[in-house]
Amino acid sequence: MANKLRNIGLFNDSFPPVMDGVAMCVENYAHWMQESVGGVTVITPENLDADYSDKKYEVLSYLSVAVPFRPPYVTGISDLDPAFKAKLMRRQFRIVHAHCPFTSGWAAQNVAKKQRIPMVATFHSKYKDDFARLIPSKIILDTVIKGIVNFYESADEVWVPQESVKGVLYSYGFKGNIEVMQNGCDLVGDYSPEFFEEARRSLGLGPDELALLYVGQHIWEKNLRLTIETLARIKDLPFKMFFIGTGYAEVEMRKLVEEKGLESKVRFVGRLTDRKRLTQYYAAADLFLFPSLYDTDGLVVREAAALHTPSIMLRDASASGMLRDGESGFLIGNSAEDFEAALRSLNADRGRLKSVGERASTSIVRSWRDIAEEAIDRYNSLINRVKLIHPIY
Repeated sequence: MANKLRNIGLFNDSFPPVMDGVAMCVENYAHWMQESVGGVTVITPENLDADYSDKKYEVLSYLSVAVPFRPPYVTGISDLDPAFKAKLMRRQFRIVHAHCPFTSGWAAQNVAKKQRIPMVATFHSKYKDDFARLIPSKIILDTVIKGIVNFYESADEVWVPQESVKGVLYSYGFKGNIEVMQNGCDLVGDYSPEFFEEARRSLGLGPDELALLYVGQHIWEKNLRLTIETLARIKDLPFKMFFIGTGYAEVEMRKLVEEKGLESKVRFVGRLTDRKRLTQYYAAADLFLFPSLYDTDGLVVREAAALHTPSIMLRDASASGMLRDGESGFLIGNSAEDFEAALRSLNADRGRLKSVGERASTSIVRSWRDIAEEAIDRYNSLINRVKLIHPIY
């Protein structure tokens, strides 16, 4: 029994109570892998608002500092935390999985090297876009991106959430093999017609109102200005728009909504951690608006689909590769004109919204339990292939 404990290490710089897509991915990996094989440890920077007492897996955290202008994000200083390093190295892992190429990823890299075990690394985000906004020097930016590429090239296996994301990492200069490993959804279930009806009633939606929804960070990188500007063009339609989440752009978003005269049609719900309540918003919505060019995968798009709500995404977005236009969602050009035309057309054909949402629920949604089981199979295959240690099972 002792040899089986603490054998899977999941490393990431964000973890709940931070509620972004990668944090949710790691949390679901940890939960379902613990259920399946046990001995899971999550390694992440310390968050003073966190309470992990109800988790069946272990969370090992290290010293952190707040990320400037991006609350509630923190970043770690693992090398300056000797107590953490001592605890970490006492764990005998079978495999480590880095979900971030920064401080937590470096810790995973160090463990893999010292314990002579495999490391999987998932490329989740467009890091170059993030750093390009902060670093004016091309030389420095190129150096940072080269470091990220070196990190992924040090991994024994590299994963991306969907096929279209491979090109992003290759554009950075990565030369190795990349495997697709889809993300899952924790909202998979059988929902009755009465559940959807009650969800709409709970939000005060009229029978003819088009319910539009966005869930995620309130940051301009998500192309939310386009969303608000498009909503201003359809003020004559009977709709309600719900923005769920927080972020640095929220104050400016509220001001833009006021400037456009949308106060009666747009609601800012704020941060919502109650998954049951969030499920009601997904169930009440007719359409999920996700025009982001920033994301590599949209967990929220899969969550919406689990509640039979289709999404509208930009045709050229990396994340939109999960959708088939008119079958499992809707794809548009990156303009308010295209966005407006699509919303007007779909408002006039609610039956199409319903049928596409139902198809999305069966075509782009998999449970996190299934994803975790597949990941464990891939871990075992990698362990056997490199012939370093015995399989997890």
